Amino acid sequence: MSFQVGDKVIYPNHGLGVVEKIEEKTILGTTCGFFHLRIISNETTVLVPVVNVDNVGLRRAITDEEVERLFHLLGDGKIDNHQNWKGRFKDNSDKMRSGSIYDMADVLKSLTFLSKSKSLSFREKRMLDRAKSLIVSEISEVMQVLADDIESRVDSALEKCFVVKARAAQRAQARASAKATPAKASAPRVTPLSKPRAARAS
Repeated sequence: MSFQVGDKVIYPNHGLGVVEKIEEKTILGTTCGFFHLRIISNETTVLVPVVNVDNVGLRRAITDEEVERLFHLLGDGKIDNHQNWKGRFKDNSDKMRSGSIYDMADVLKSLTFLSKSKSLSFREKRMLDRAKSLIVSEISEVMQVLADDIESRVDSALEKCFVVKARAAQRAQARASAKATPAKASAPRVTPLSKPRAARAS
């Protein structure tokens, strides 16, 4: 993927940055191009080799249309439930490294939902905070809206997500209960016997 000076890009686990310069450097006898990124959140500069862009997941910031898709995803009621801590942490770590804001939304949903029923470990709590911060900062920059307002909208979408999930679980439980309860056998229908006719007098 090619970027130009001034492009707003997302560097996985660092957040939103701006391409400030593209230059060639010679390191250990090898000359290659580098993107100079200024990371917005902390004003640090990061150098990313041009040939390594795809491997590190560097991408352009999302569009206005993608913002709406993201909020729909945050409120859709679909949450990954990993019971095994190691498996859950590995999956979520891979999603955070991918650079995809939709993957980060999955991490945000699953860890926020989990935090409502149990205490998160220090590493998962930090991952949850990181996912939320990266999502809020990117949307805030794209929409040019204050981060606090975006965070409130994200929180509302998450609450909607949990309500939708709870309703779906209740419907599934009701269907399971209905299948488990056998239908009552209907009582056999009794046909009354006809009375014998009286004999006629001859």
